[in-house]
Amino acid sequence: MKIEIDKHAGFCFGVTRAIKEAEENSSLGIACLGQIVHNAKEEKRLNKLGMKTVTKEDFPSLAGKTIMIRAHGEPPETYTKAENLNIKIIDATCPVVLKLQQQIKEKYNLDKNSIIVIYGKKGHAEVNGLVGQTNGEAIVIGSIEEAKNLDVSKNIYLFSQTTSDYFKYQEILNFLEKKSKVFHGNTKQFKAFQTICPSVKNRIPKLKDFCLNHDIIIFVSDSNSSNGKMLFGICKETNKNSFFVTSTNDIDKSWFANVKTVGISGATSTPFWLMENIKTKISSL
Repeated sequence: MKIEIDKHAGFCFGVTRAIKEAEENSSLGIACLGQIVHNAKEEKRLNKLGMKTVTKEDFPSLAGKTIMIRAHGEPPETYTKAENLNIKIIDATCPVVLKLQQQIKEKYNLDKNSIIVIYGKKGHAEVNGLVGQTNGEAIVIGSIEEAKNLDVSKNIYLFSQTTSDYFKYQEILNFLEKKSKVFHGNTKQFKAFQTICPSVKNRIPKLKDFCLNHDIIIFVSDSNSSNGKMLFGICKETNKNSFFVTSTNDIDKSWFANVKTVGISGATSTPFWLMENIKTKISSL
C-alpha cells in the first residue's frame, strides 16, 4: 500500500512565521494571546517548550511583561490595552492579514457612510481583528442568504477573511454586484476586493488533484479549524472516501481494506509532524 503526504499541506507562511517566533521566545516564557494555531496538539508541544497561552482577561497580571500576537491578528483596542499596561508586544500577525486590516481601515476612514462587508466566520480571531478596524461597524456575512439582507442603497466595500473558500466568496461577490446594479443601474456603488490568501486559494485545485490520485484520503486537522473544515469539505466532494482525523487515535483499520493508495493531507494549521505520525500509524496496520 502506497502512502503519500500532500506536499502542499501543512502550515502556511503566516503560521510558520508565528511558530518560529514562539519557538525562539519559548524559553523566556513568552505568552501568546489566544491559541497560536487552531491545532491543540501543536499548541501543547509549544506549551511544553515554555510558551504560555493567555487571554485578554489575563492582561492585568501581564503588566510590564511581553506577549505575542498570533498570525490571526488583533483589533486596535488590543494594542491600546497592552500599551496602557506597559505590555510589550511581539507582533506575529501574518503579513497578508496585516495588509487586509490596513485596506479595511483605509476604506472605512475614507467613506464613513459606506458599508464594510466581510465574508467570513463570525467570532473568528482574524475576523474580530478585521471588524476592529471599523470600530465594530463592519457587517460579517457567511452566506448569500445573509447577503440578501444587506442595504445596497449605500456604497458597499466587500472583503473576505483570508482563509475563506474562494469559490463561495465569488458567488457572494457576483450576487451583491448584481443586486447593486439592479438598484443603482450601475456597479459604481459596489467594490469587491480579492483578499483570500494566495496560498489558500491555490491549495484548492491542488488538493482536488491530490484527492483524485488516491483511493482514500486521510485529512488531518483540529476540529476547531475553520480552514480545516473548509478543505475537508473539498476532499469529501472530490473523493467520497475521505476521512477527518485529529490524531492517530482516530484511525480505523477497516478504512484501508483493499486500498492501494492513501493520501494524507491537512489544514494550514496542521503541523507536518502530525501528518508524519498518521503515516507511521497507517504503515503499522
